[in-house]
Amino acid sequence: MTEITSLRPLAAVLVSVVAIAPILASGSRPNLREGWTLLASVLTLGLVGSMVPGAIAGDVYVTTLSTFVPGVSLALRADALGVLFALLASTLWLAASFYSIGYMRGLGEHSQTRYFAAFAGSIASAIAVAFAANLVVLYLAYELLTVATYPLVVHDETDAARAAGRKYLAYTFGGGVAVLAGVVLVYHATGTTAFAPGGIGGLATADPTLARAAFGLLITGFGVKAALMPLHSWLPDAMVAPTPVSGLLHAVAVVKSGVFGIARVLLDVYGVDLVAHLNVGMAVAVVAAITLIVASVIALRQDNLKRRLAFSTVSQLSYIVLGLAVGAATPGADATKWALIGGLLHIPAHAFMKLTLFFCAGALHVETHTDDISDMAGIGKRMPLTMTAFAVAAAGMAGIPLVAGFVSKYFLLIGTVTGGHLVFTAALLVSGVLNIAYFWPVVYTAFFESQGDSDEKPLVSGALGGRLGGHTRADGGHEGGGFERRAVSGAEGSWFLIGPVVFAAFGSIVLGVIPDTAVFLSLVRTVVDTATAMGVVGV
Repeated sequence: MTEITSLRPLAAVLVSVVAIAPILASGSRPNLREGWTLLASVLTLGLVGSMVPGAIAGDVYVTTLSTFVPGVSLALRADALGVLFALLASTLWLAASFYSIGYMRGLGEHSQTRYFAAFAGSIASAIAVAFAANLVVLYLAYELLTVATYPLVVHDETDAARAAGRKYLAYTFGGGVAVLAGVVLVYHATGTTAFAPGGIGGLATADPTLARAAFGLLITGFGVKAALMPLHSWLPDAMVAPTPVSGLLHAVAVVKSGVFGIARVLLDVYGVDLVAHLNVGMAVAVVAAITLIVASVIALRQDNLKRRLAFSTVSQLSYIVLGLAVGAATPGADATKWALIGGLLHIPAHAFMKLTLFFCAGALHVETHTDDISDMAGIGKRMPLTMTAFAVAAAGMAGIPLVAGFVSKYFLLIGTVTGGHLVFTAALLVSGVLNIAYFWPVVYTAFFESQGDSDEKPLVSGALGGRLGGHTRADGGHEGGGFERRAVSGAEGSWFLIGPVVFAAFGSIVLGVIPDTAVFLSLVRTVVDTATAMGVVGV
């Protein structure tokens, strides 16, 4: 591993920060405002992408600005794990920027300048989370991400949006307090908070009770944004935000910052050897397994599409946490590597698939004002490309081959079986069946039903046995006979909306068909090889 002094990590953060000023200044000129957004997203992606080859080779790019106190520097550090998260966020920010233009203009949304400025601030915070060199910088970036995303959560300015915003702040700032307490304990025990391959050496010789307490506080704090139960309820309520916010910030940046923080704690603060030595990893795995099953069951009863997707996110995030926890808690290189690869690879896999699903939900809302699954009978005729992309991403979420979710879940299954944790294997398989159960009704309703023969399905929160009869809407999209048929040629909506849907769905397929040549898997392998090769002294 070679450390390279470079300004690129800092530049990747500052591009989005600097872009906020011209975005705000261009409020009366929407084309120019959105041009600044696209330029910033391209520059950010270019800067992060330039570090990918070095990160895969094991190089680390470091920017050191100053020192807070002895052992704690204001520094950024772009290693393979950080580049993995930053590359994902910057790639999907570019797609979401195009999508936001189509969505916000299509609905004539208010306060669009504030929206794009807050979006830029949120991405800057997410990149700072990715490149934090120590727990203190990670904590600061983690809290800034909460502040930057709050205006997006409450964008609609309705009572429901404000209530969701208050809940969001209460949960995430509460989680931040837990993270800060954990950081203080780690510094007290070791005199440093700097991330190190294999973990911080001083923790291995610290009082085990103190080390476990710090671990519990850190995992709990990051677990809020990772939506581990029972700390998850802010996420479904935050679905009142505009769909691009739900898609990128609540399927990528915000929630992934939580699982990213857990990954840092397990791999670069404690290390897999110390996690196994302290016997703390299995408790995290149990919480994750319970979350992925319970959230899937709750998703079955959601008729609103975005809320169903939100509970799906709660479940899918726990796949990542389960893989990380099982990998860190299981002695034996094979089991550790398989589980860690599966958990880390599910970060980009879930992001591409879930972003596709949210983009589809937003396109349906813009073009037909349809939000509930029980109102979607025959909508596949009106939105054929959109719903085909939805079906592809849903198949991947359920672990069907040739889509990204199959590859990451395959590694997870191999890791749990190799490690002898068959209970977790069973949980993964049951959750996969539940994924089919709550996604298939959406696809079936869209393509194989018409308004006259549709019902709510017992799976959603209607009367047992459903109800017969069609729905009549005032949008001109499906009166009486149902949705009008459109060609798969762009007639179903603006390409600012449909283009990002196709891009995200295509990315899901690429990650599922050629995972060994995809850059994300290469980064994941580097992270896992480094984590398993470096042991903490004294363990």
